Amino acid sequence: MPLTYAGLPVLDEPDTAAHGRARKVKKQFTEGELVRVAGGRNQPEAEFIQGMLLEEGVPSMLKRARGFDVPDMLAAGPRDVMVPASGALAAREILLEAELVRPDGEEVKRGDAPSRVLAVLVAACAVAGLAAWVGTELLT
Repeated sequence: MPLTYAGLPVLDEPDTAAHGRARKVKKQFTEGELVRVAGGRNQPEAEFIQGMLLEEGVPSMLKRARGFDVPDMLAAGPRDVMVPASGALAAREILLEAELVRPDGEEVKRGDAPSRVLAVLVAACAVAGLAAWVGTELLT
């Protein structure tokens, strides 16, 4: 009796990365048109969001945001995270749990707004100027 079957494919083939990702996808989330559920400021951030969704079984793809589809930009520039319409609700719940979106569906802004940074800088300069003025008044 032979130890292997001649002519039949090997059952224990090594998995490729694409095969491993495909096994994680839940079939009920694969139907419908693509819908934007989130965005990343650059490719690594968008891939992180994509990985979070894949761990929950929601398939997704990345698309360069409008105006940033120049090949010279490479990994720079914002990316949209797109999911099939049947997985959009599940994706939003996952992103809400991760605090990447707000309950109203708006994305959470990361980082400080430029006007806020300017206000803090002006306030710090005013305090430093006031301290210098008080120091000169006390010395005279």
